Amino acid sequence: MPLAGHRVDPARRRGSLAYAIIEGPAYGWRSPEIFGFFALSVAALAVLLAYEPRREEPILDFRFFRSVPFAGANLTAVCAIAAMAGFLFLSTLYLQDVRDLSALQAGLTILPMPVVMALCAPMAGRIVAKRGPRIPFVLAGAALTLSSAALSRLTGTTEHPYLIITYALFGLGAGMVSSPITNGVMSGVPKTQAGMASGMNSSSRQLGQSLGVAIVGSVLAASIRGSMRDGFVHAAHAGWWILAGCGYAVLLLGLLCTTQWARATASRLG
Repeated sequence: MPLAGHRVDPARRRGSLAYAIIEGPAYGWRSPEIFGFFALSVAALAVLLAYEPRREEPILDFRFFRSVPFAGANLTAVCAIAAMAGFLFLSTLYLQDVRDLSALQAGLTILPMPVVMALCAPMAGRIVAKRGPRIPFVLAGAALTLSSAALSRLTGTTEHPYLIITYALFGLGAGMVSSPITNGVMSGVPKTQAGMASGMNSSSRQLGQSLGVAIVGSVLAASIRGSMRDGFVHAAHAGWWILAGCGYAVLLLGLLCTTQWARATASRLG
């Protein structure tokens, strides 16, 4: 058990969980090592849940998860950032190992995604300020879902215009999602807890990044047959659909967390 004055480190839980997911295909999901790391991550979470509420100044006051906008925005951050991390992981391997592009050529091919993302991010902020977060959430979820589903149809000879359009559509989703997430996290708790909310937002994004690469990489490793060049396209099919599922979760959470009922749960914490 943690000693008085010590914090439970969430990174240990995240690290053990990511390791178990990544190494599961190699060691076997029922192997003692993988089972042990899954158990370690569950135990670390249990310690956090049991110990932190007893502290005078906890890392996180769990009662704030009664606020649907706060809880939903953090879960949305996990899903959205997992989709982005998985997208970059799969796209880089596809362009360099399947299409034999150099690192520079691969970067230029992916460029439509960050360009559109950079253009859409300030636009999303203005929409949130004027109309609220629902529209950006819906646009982000729809774009991430549709682009990931379209990318599941990649072959070894897919034309570049198809890549440009799908990458740009993914950039639309990635650009639209950040501002409404921040709005939901910050508006879902009292203003006096802004520092805690900001830290939780950052932790949710880090968790999403870790899980996105871990889960997609694990699925890819378990599915690939033969060389990376010959087996990647088929093996990556499930990974793209996982990312589409993350996008769909963003869409559903965005609709749920922007309802009048959701806002009422946040106001009760004030």
